[in-house]
Amino acid sequence: IPAVQNKVNEEQFGQPMDNLRDAVNRHYAGQEPSVIAFKVAGIVVGVFALKYVVTNASDIKEKIVAVTFSGLKAIPAVQNKVNEEKDKLRQMIAKKMSVNQEQVAIIPANGIPKEEVMRRLEELRKIDEKHWKTGKVSGVVYGGEDAHTDFLNKTYSLFSLTNPLHPDIFLSTRKFESEIIRMTANLMNGDAQVCGSLTTGGTESILMAVKAYRDRANITDAEVIVPLSVHAAFDKAAAYFGVKLVQIPLNSDYTVDPVAVERAITKKTILIVGSAPQFPHGTVDPIPQLSEIARKHNIGFHTDACLGGFHLPWVQKYGMDGGKLPIFDFRNAGVTSISVDTHKYGYTTKGTSVILFRNEELRNKMFFVQPNWIGGMYASPTMTGSRAGGLVACCWASIVSIGEDGFRMRSQAIHDTAQKIKAGIAKIPELRLVGDSYSSVVAFSSPKLDIFKVGDAMTKKGWNLNSLQNPNSIHICVTYASVGMADTFLTELTDAVREVVENPKGFPDGLAPMYGMAASMPDRSIVSDIAATYLSAVLQM
Repeated sequence: IPAVQNKVNEEQFGQPMDNLRDAVNRHYAGQEPSVIAFKVAGIVVGVFALKYVVTNASDIKEKIVAVTFSGLKAIPAVQNKVNEEKDKLRQMIAKKMSVNQEQVAIIPANGIPKEEVMRRLEELRKIDEKHWKTGKVSGVVYGGEDAHTDFLNKTYSLFSLTNPLHPDIFLSTRKFESEIIRMTANLMNGDAQVCGSLTTGGTESILMAVKAYRDRANITDAEVIVPLSVHAAFDKAAAYFGVKLVQIPLNSDYTVDPVAVERAITKKTILIVGSAPQFPHGTVDPIPQLSEIARKHNIGFHTDACLGGFHLPWVQKYGMDGGKLPIFDFRNAGVTSISVDTHKYGYTTKGTSVILFRNEELRNKMFFVQPNWIGGMYASPTMTGSRAGGLVACCWASIVSIGEDGFRMRSQAIHDTAQKIKAGIAKIPELRLVGDSYSSVVAFSSPKLDIFKVGDAMTKKGWNLNSLQNPNSIHICVTYASVGMADTFLTELTDAVREVVENPKGFPDGLAPMYGMAASMPDRSIVSDIAATYLSAVLQM
């Protein structure tokens, strides 16, 4: 009843408000209006400043830590120690990655005889093959069958001089590229309007997607909402194209929460991203819900299927996942672009990838055109100008020669291997699965052991696995080269765990010390310095 409600409000709030008003009036009695205005303004500014501090506490903390460590690094003794550690890292990399072969630093005056060049090349090829032919490498080489590799090498040799930048001269590469795009669009259940382009790899596909959405929006301070697990290529795209990544934490199942994603949408949001699967843990984000949120808010949605694009469609189509994987392709009305790597489970040579868009209007936003160059009108669809037509030919040849039956067979074998590894890890008491993956990636951690030491123990046994952070964990990405290795992997992983349990301080020369230090380092710029040192060492003789 209104009268009763008014009486209640008067009793509850009337007297306290009267007392507050009287106190304020007494405090400001006799003061100039301008002084009162400045004081009130100060209070308002203070309230907003407090809100900013609370909202951005983590960013402020990072900046304070960064400034503090920057000051410490400026101290000569500290700087000397940092440089000493960098030198040790360079030496370790040089020791681990050098080959015992004559180095060439100056262009030979008369040229090395071709027979000798071929001898050196063959020697290096054999060294490389020792690292991956065993089937103990996570990812990297996705096929590797000798007959298929020879087939691709022959294909490349036929088109080694072609360049898709000149489709009027090399008609073959235009045919190859257009058919690869169409086959991939059909694989992603796209209609006739879906279109795209070939790129040199997943990173470039992602870069081109972000550029297209940025240019379509044509606003400053554009924002892209991504799961925390999204590929680092999106960080690169943000840095290159001046957009802001809004990272959303993961749920306990290591997928992103659609509710949290929707809460993060602002008027500056130009794109939402989901992964199928995400690289670290192999889980697939809830693409149907995420893409519907994007459609409802008239925002673009990108599915990053770089890793799973030529594997998961067969897993879904033939029911290998038992219906557990969400639909991630253009069957979702809100999905407006997809990146798909052909040089992974398309089993072709590095590096080709496909970036698909729902229509030409969006696709054309990724193009670069310079109509006023004095060298003539210049246009290219992606980041690169000249490209290796031989790689495009290999991509086409790989897809059409394997066919759906071949892809189904390979995906079934990979899926069975990954699931067997996942089930075996679940039985090792010291380990815990990270996420419930039905893709080719299986990740695991340990609540009891330094998981990176387990990784180092596996390295001693010839395995090359991927180290992850936040949480500290390891994953294996199963490829066709890994098929048949599940029992060996589980046996040697069990042995590696036992070795770490018995000697927790072992493996001092492995990656565990470096990853352990990186995980505990509050100043991430130091971690960046370590990574830069690694890259510098790799690029030096």
